[in-house]
Amino acid sequence: MAERLKATKEMKRIMRRYYAQAKYAHYMGKKVAWITSGGPVEPLIAMNIIPVYPENHGAMLGASKKGGQLSEFAEGLGYSPDVCSYVKDDIASTITKESPIKGGLPQPDMLICSNNICGTVLKWYEIQARNFNVPLFIYDTPFVHTEFTEEAKEYIKEQTKEYILFLEKVMGRKFNYKKMDKVGRYSLQSMKLWKEILDTAAHKPSPMTAFDAFFHLALIVTLRGKKIVLRYYKTLLKELQERNTKNIGAVDNEKYRLLWDNLPIWFRMRWLSDKFANHQAALVADTYTQAWCGVIDYIDENDFLGTMGEAYTRIHLNVGVDQMADTIKDFIRKFDVDGLVMHSNRSCKPYSFGQYDIQNLIKDMDIPVLMIEADMTDDRKFSESQVEARIDAFMEVIKEKKRTK
Repeated sequence: MAERLKATKEMKRIMRRYYAQAKYAHYMGKKVAWITSGGPVEPLIAMNIIPVYPENHGAMLGASKKGGQLSEFAEGLGYSPDVCSYVKDDIASTITKESPIKGGLPQPDMLICSNNICGTVLKWYEIQARNFNVPLFIYDTPFVHTEFTEEAKEYIKEQTKEYILFLEKVMGRKFNYKKMDKVGRYSLQSMKLWKEILDTAAHKPSPMTAFDAFFHLALIVTLRGKKIVLRYYKTLLKELQERNTKNIGAVDNEKYRLLWDNLPIWFRMRWLSDKFANHQAALVADTYTQAWCGVIDYIDENDFLGTMGEAYTRIHLNVGVDQMADTIKDFIRKFDVDGLVMHSNRSCKPYSFGQYDIQNLIKDMDIPVLMIEADMTDDRKFSESQVEARIDAFMEVIKEKKRTK
């Protein structure tokens, strides 16, 4: 494997500072908002509110191998084993304070929930709003089955207006439209930079893998709209471009290129990375991290607030299966991949239920598909021997296909 990206240390420092600021927000006279990963964060930053992401925390719990035990604790409280592990882990962590962050996440002053990623978040945030006795705003995004209608466009604009009114009421002051303009420009620039970063993987050999993208995604999720994200991603992009100039690949002697679909398996990132690398295979792209830059064409940098609603509505998880399949086809061509790895995620139903349909819709691409059944944080739902056998068999199919071309 190639050396770890040098920029990684700086990102860790930025994230430590971010969590410290959130932890001591009340001492600095600031408020904290818990927000879903697909929620419109920019208005919060414009109002000087610190956004905190329970889903990000769920990923950290999974990576620290606490997901299974926390899900089990939540199930002991009466939550179904079929409920999303992010939900169970968050609720359990709130009670037990079990967390990689000392004391767990900082207590919220408000909750912002957008249902563009799934319907489960609605009940999750309702539960936590009652637990903390804080106001909740639901940013309701209509599902885009085939097209984004004029009616949907008007509806989401009204949602944005209601969101602003909610923030003004909670904060007791008028919305800062001037700062919002600056935050919106930073956010769009960050998305464009993130896209450039992911696009470097089109080079052969790829300077990064999806596993790198899963890690460096943290900033575009938590802090987009902040200037520090621009500075960091410019540094990361420069390093990746230098790798491409020198033909330094993330995987030694890269021979095979793969596309990942769905969320990562946080507690098996290193194992999966090594397993594929041993086959000289690089996961050069994924549908998950692309979600934070796949909608930039719908945003007007001169009217971010007025157009962000359409962008937040059109994200990958809020569109029909046909559109999802078209996106995957585009990635197969763009990154010249030899195979598709689909994580059938027990927790994320919207991401997983359409995967067999997508397989049928991309048959004309003539590439092998591997299905890994697991969960993003719950290690009780992962069989290492089964997954290893499937990966080995999948890679043999790809190798044979390459040999006979």
